Amino acid sequence: MLTTAFRCWLLLSLAVFHGSSYAASAQEQGQLSLMLQQLDTIKRLATRAEAAVTSDPVERYRFDYPRLTQDIQRIRQGIQVYLSPSRAQPRDPAELVGNYRLDTLPAEPSP
Repeated sequence: MLTTAFRCWLLLSLAVFHGSSYAASAQEQGQLSLMLQQLDTIKRLATRAEAAVTSDPVERYRFDYPRLTQDIQRIRQGIQVYLSPSRAQPRDPAELVGNYRLDTLPAEPSP
């Protein structure tokens, strides 16, 4: 289930950041509104997946759900600003992190 959510998230982020034109048509605005709904779904899936994770001390890596949530929120804000800009302003130059793997500390130090 997480893989599907992650793939959807990647597709949405590519669609949002690849386009450089303004929402010129009602069809485009409708598609962007649909993306916002899909971001809600992805965020809910990520929240459920995070709640289902059990901490295994043997695991070396784990998925960084808070970082994914921040990136989803950033994409959401970009779409919302695009759909209803208050005035012409320069784009925020900050980039998505995109790396969602966290190293976990070993349970016991090695001798």
